[in-house]
Order: sequence, then structure tokens, then C-alpha cells
Amino acid sequence: MPEGQIIKALSGFYYVLSDGITYQCKGRGLFRKKKQTPLVGDKVIFEAANLTDGYVIDLLPRKNELIRPPVANIDQALITVSAKEPQFSTKLLDRFLVLVEFHQIEPIILITKMDLVKEDEQEIINDYVKSYQKLGYRVKLLSNRWEPNLALFTDLLKDKISVIAGQSGVGKSSFLNLLNPALALEIGEISSSLGRGKHTTRHVELIEVLGGMVADTPGFSSLDFDQIELNHLPFCFREINQYRDQCKFRGCMHINEPQCAVKDALENKEIKEYRYQHYLDFYQEIKSRKPRY
Repeated sequence: MPEGQIIKALSGFYYVLSDGITYQCKGRGLFRKKKQTPLVGDKVIFEAANLTDGYVIDLLPRKNELIRPPVANIDQALITVSAKEPQFSTKLLDRFLVLVEFHQIEPIILITKMDLVKEDEQEIINDYVKSYQKLGYRVKLLSNRWEPNLALFTDLLKDKISVIAGQSGVGKSSFLNLLNPALALEIGEISSSLGRGKHTTRHVELIEVLGGMVADTPGFSSLDFDQIELNHLPFCFREINQYRDQCKFRGCMHINEPQCAVKDALENKEIKEYRYQHYLDFYQEIKSRKPRY
């Protein structure tokens, strides 16, 4: 039986892409029995007598999944933050990074509106860029909100499934249209034909852009840490994860514990103060979260 990937889920149908051809499929009843829900991005085994009467037979193992938006097997998240208007925020960026690291998705940091930055501010942002690059993050600086830099974005998107995450007003649809002008009419027509308003549920779809697939949905519709438990948090900060095995106590949370390698690294300036402060803030936020029943 052929394998494919779900690129759209709408009204009980799954649209499965296989060898460049899209098949409209229904899900077998066994998914309900197994309490499985096929997601956009899922790799599946399917059968189809023609293009419109197929069935998804089985789900192949996922490497990750998001709940909001519901997408599976994401390779990377393009995390977009502005240098100015609004002001560059390492705390907002670190919040995105924690969410992405928790879901084991590779982040790429895009800092936009660099053309608005004054000379003295440029140095501050460059220092932050170096500190994130030292942690192994890819960082790209963009002058306008989105530059029509096809070579750069082809390099980033090709052969990957990507989500776009970032501050509101980042102009995701404009960005996709910029990279693939053929989408402009299509997106407009879909919006008007479905009558999408504030209360209309949007479906998730993977759109082909520059040789890769981009989820046509906000990267994160919630920035809450509602899925993250306290013991997960140290793994979401790369530098803390790097030192945690050297702590004296197993399960050290790097707050007040004695002989903590993370606190030693902080004292020796091997861990940035602002990153550790964000770790403490997020720790308190998760700790004070109301219990779920």
C-alpha cells in the first residue's frame, strides 16, 4: 500500500499527498477505537481507487505534534521577533524558544525591522545575536518586516515542514504571498468563499512554498506553558541542559540546591544572566499554575 502525507484536513476528509498527487481520503473507523486523530503533517499508509475515494489505513510514527495548531512532524519553526516597534524582547523570544524546544522542533530566529535600529542599539542586538548563536541557534536579520529574499528563504524552507511563530501583526499571509505570489488569489478566494469571519473555524493546511511546506496557520495560538511541567523546563534551555548532569543532586532544578553546576556556570558568566532570569520567571509561572483535573 502507498505511503503519503496529510496536507489538509477538512470536513472529515484528509487530503493525502503522495508522489506529487493529492488524494481525498476518509479515515478508517479503527482510529476512533484506538483514540487516534490523524493530523495535518502525519505520514500515513492509505489506499485509493481514484483521486476522490481513498481511505487512510494507518498512521506512521510521529516525531512531534502541536495541539494548537494541530500539526505533526514539524521540522522547524521560524520564530519572528522585531528589533523595533515593538522593542526587541529577549523574554518573548525565550518564551517561543521554550515552547519550540519542548516540542523538539528546530527553531530559526528571524529578527525583523533592522532598518529601524539606531547605531547604538545595533550593538546591543548584535550582542544578543552572538549569545543565541553560541547556543547553536540559527539567527537571521531582516531589514523590512519581510524581505523578498528568495535565496535566503529557499535555503531555510526547502525540503522542510515549517511553522511560522512570532509577535502578532507579523503578517504571515503577506509573507507567504511574498514568497509564492501564486498563493495571493487562492488565499483571497478561499477566505471569501468560506466566509471566514472572527468566529469561523480555520482549517490547517500545508502550503508548498519554495520547495518546502509551510503550515497555513499561526505557529502558536497560545503562548501558555500549559503542557510543560517543572521537570521539563531545564531541557528547554540549551545551556542549562548542558550543565545539569554535573549537578550533585539528580533532579536538581538549579534554584537553591547546593553544588549546582548551573549556578556555578552562571557565576562564571558561562550562562547569560538574562537567560537564567527568564528560566526563574518561567519556573515560577509553571509552579504557580492552577492544577488541572
